[in-house]
Amino acid sequence: MRLGIIGLPQSGKTTIFNALTRGNQPTTMSGGRFEVHTAVVDVPDERVDHLSTLYRPEKTVYAKVTYADIAGLEGSASQASLSGALLNQLNQMDGFLLVVRCFEEASVPHPAGSIDHRRDIASMEAELVINDLIAIERKLERLADERRKGGGRDKAVIEREVELFERLNESLLKEVPLRDLEYSAEDEKILSGYGLLTRKPMLILLNLSEGQDPLAESYPHRRTQVLALQGKLEMELAQLLPEEAQDFMWEYGIEELGLSKVIRVSYDLLGLQSFITVGENEVHAWTIRRGTTAYEAAGVVHTDLQKGFIRAEVIPWDELLALGSLGEARARGRLRLDGKDYVLKDGEVMHVRFNV
Repeated sequence: MRLGIIGLPQSGKTTIFNALTRGNQPTTMSGGRFEVHTAVVDVPDERVDHLSTLYRPEKTVYAKVTYADIAGLEGSASQASLSGALLNQLNQMDGFLLVVRCFEEASVPHPAGSIDHRRDIASMEAELVINDLIAIERKLERLADERRKGGGRDKAVIEREVELFERLNESLLKEVPLRDLEYSAEDEKILSGYGLLTRKPMLILLNLSEGQDPLAESYPHRRTQVLALQGKLEMELAQLLPEEAQDFMWEYGIEELGLSKVIRVSYDLLGLQSFITVGENEVHAWTIRRGTTAYEAAGVVHTDLQKGFIRAEVIPWDELLALGSLGEARARGRLRLDGKDYVLKDGEVMHVRFNV
């Protein structure tokens, strides 16, 4: 999972980046310059912790999330598309964390001169919408040329694409992000090669000052959620030892660190879940999309498991923990034997029977 942290200058993007990655990247202002800082972090998972304690493996591997702190967006929507380097970075992301400034700080003036989170959300969304509009209009021009010249692809295929991209264009002209629309499997296949920015899920992070009351805010779009974080405080907590952080969390009434909360909400927003493989050598959490079959999940672990797939032995993680081992679960008939089409559930442990 790759998540791009975006926002206006002086919104606290790098502060949030440090809070989520336990980093110490300088929080100096980029002034709208194109910069990218990247970090890969483990996904906190108590299920993996418990199973690792049970198996005491040589190695414990958590699922991973990559955060990219991407500077360069300024919320100044115009008829010019984003630079190629910036667009390339944004296209690679599975979703965006939009950091929106809600804190007052006289020494760091807001670029617009005042704090207004709704205005800032709208301006950032507008910049993404304009970029998608430019890309779609260019695509429609190419399709019109292809339709006029003929002799290439099947005419019905071209017409199907024209219909789809005209629908997208109409939505954007109404300033409705593309993540709001419903897509068929055929639509998804056509669009898979296009990194349209407003199709990507978005988590809006309202960056509060310490002690600032959370804003009761929602956002009327699909695949969009809103969270409030005390960014500077979360960054300081993330850089403490776990025992020290827990004491401060109790003092400030924080039940869950922002880094855990953001990952949990992001998984839900992107439709992701984890399954686990266990053994004396390794306990390993793997990230998959909801609806992934046992056969597809086997390929995530290793292509040989998928090629030689016979059956999957599956058990909920907590049931395995109670029984003590896969061997004991097998002896008691608690391991389910499932075929290729079985859809894995979040937190299930899978062992693949295969023959290559």
